[in-house]
Amino acid sequence: MSLAGRRLWPGVARDYGPAGRARWPYADYPNRLEWQTRCEFNAYCKRTLRNELIDACRESRSRQKHEVNFSDLAPHEEKQHYTVDRYFVNEDEDAFCAGGLKITAKLLAEAMRSLPEEKRQAVLLYYFFSMTDTEIAELMKAPRSTVQYRRTSSFELLKRYLEERADEWDEL
Repeated sequence: MSLAGRRLWPGVARDYGPAGRARWPYADYPNRLEWQTRCEFNAYCKRTLRNELIDACRESRSRQKHEVNFSDLAPHEEKQHYTVDRYFVNEDEDAFCAGGLKITAKLLAEAMRSLPEEKRQAVLLYYFFSMTDTEIAELMKAPRSTVQYRRTSSFELLKRYLEERADEWDEL
């Protein structure tokens, strides 16, 4: 069979140009090349989606082998999957040492409550809400220097309160 009679696609024969070289068979059929490219891309997409589905199914089956319903767990196994926070149960664990004194969270809260309302508000807004003195002054409708004085003078009051009521730290 001669090369001229060989067909690549139905209805498309190999064509030879002037120098005896084969011309691209789809030069006269630009839509056919576009169609072939689309078909190849379509096949690639379908193959990719199929492989992803297979991977997802395998992973799902693997997870099902290791999953356990909570109702199937024994009580001692069930307790391993949660925690309970206990605040102020044992104050010795929550205490810290400052200046040789044992200060608990409860004592610190009492000290904050002992402050006058304006000073307590200035301290809370500054340290717990990260507001600046200027922002606090606008909120309290007071001069910035007053807010700064209330905040800094409250440290002396807190220090006196804690020194009077805190226990000595025993490190045994």
